[in-house]
Amino acid sequence: MNRRDFIKSSAILAAGSTISGRAETPAPIPSLNESAAEGALIDSAPMLQNYAETSMGIAFGVSDMANGFVTYGEKPDLSDGKTVKCGGYRVTDMNDKVMLVRLTGLKPATKYYYRIGADRISYKSGYDMKIIGTETDSRIYSFTTAGVGAKDHFCVINDTHGNKETFETVLSTLQKLHPSCVIWNGDATSCEEEIEDQKRIFLSPTEKFPDYASETPYLFTCGNHDSRGMANRHMERVWMFRQPEERKSRDWDLGRNYAVRMGNIAMIGLDTAEDKMDSNPKFAGLFTSAAYREAQVAWLEDALKQPEIKSAPFLVAFCHIPLFCDDPKANPGDIFPDDSDPAYEDDYASWQRTCAKLWTPLLEKAGCQLIIAAHEHRIRYDAPTADRKWAQLVGGGSRVTDSDTSFPSVIQGFVENKELKIALHNACTGKVVNTYTFKARKGKKIR
Repeated sequence: MNRRDFIKSSAILAAGSTISGRAETPAPIPSLNESAAEGALIDSAPMLQNYAETSMGIAFGVSDMANGFVTYGEKPDLSDGKTVKCGGYRVTDMNDKVMLVRLTGLKPATKYYYRIGADRISYKSGYDMKIIGTETDSRIYSFTTAGVGAKDHFCVINDTHGNKETFETVLSTLQKLHPSCVIWNGDATSCEEEIEDQKRIFLSPTEKFPDYASETPYLFTCGNHDSRGMANRHMERVWMFRQPEERKSRDWDLGRNYAVRMGNIAMIGLDTAEDKMDSNPKFAGLFTSAAYREAQVAWLEDALKQPEIKSAPFLVAFCHIPLFCDDPKANPGDIFPDDSDPAYEDDYASWQRTCAKLWTPLLEKAGCQLIIAAHEHRIRYDAPTADRKWAQLVGGGSRVTDSDTSFPSVIQGFVENKELKIALHNACTGKVVNTYTFKARKGKKIR
């Protein structure tokens, strides 16, 4: 099944998608009263989002108007616990869908324990509100922050498109590998109009692994489909942005870009945005991907200068749409105005020439060894050349299949014997299909 047919069919299968949240764009608040207070308030296990050295995001679903909170500490019994409520300064975030709590001021490479809870709220007006009950999850979970002292072990999944079977297949492999962090490399969704669908995709994707991300943190690099649909236009209501104090004001809208140090590995996350031109009439001029890609240049330049990134022996970048393709018929994503040209097979970007021009000179100068991409629904490896110093590995994804190239994949990265080793797993068979090895960047010391 080709990429386009898969997307159309998976949108029907999925019946859903995910939304990410931040306090500055809250969902509308319905008027609730005490008579609505029935049934479980917390309706999903927690999900760890935006893995970082000194912060961690925790999201979970609710079924009624609520204010969520997280109690966390370094002791397993939480006797040293501190409680943080969802939302930012001034007011907490009340809504009836998703609780988003961002823990900041944490210590790098440190294990924390946590428990989630929520207050059920009766809200009739700005002068008539009250807490009518509190629900606390009985389980105490744990997570470990990133940092130089963290275990250098990541995994990458991609192009699951809200397909339950595909997601359960890759999770079965992840459960065996136990990485420090998982990078969801785009197109987790297809075209989502309702926040309930986004909740299902991210917070309750499978009964088989209900707490799949409760102790394994995730990073997210948006795919082109993760901006399509009314709900996906505000993904941050389900998959949170980082807090304002974690970003420069210049980078306010770059809340999911990341520069994270994990042991000997520096990980850079970039957003290639849409696979169609902003001028394409299909989107009615309502996308601004061009400016978004350009804004990431200054962010990337600063990120690569951060001491913990600059000193890492290994530098890996992640983005959804590939930044290189040697197929002359592959659309490079910069065909003005509507992506159509008889020279190319498709009317959408198979790879992103614009992003390559903007970002890869900086990455190459910094000594980036590998870019991990997705989007094509088929495995491809582009070895470094004399003119292009970095390698590119494109993940599989799509539907569960016995194809040699389009199977759902898990890309595993870890440091062993002073080398970065990348293992490409076929999630359907559980077998390692290929391995790739990278030497440390010149002059960088492996700890």
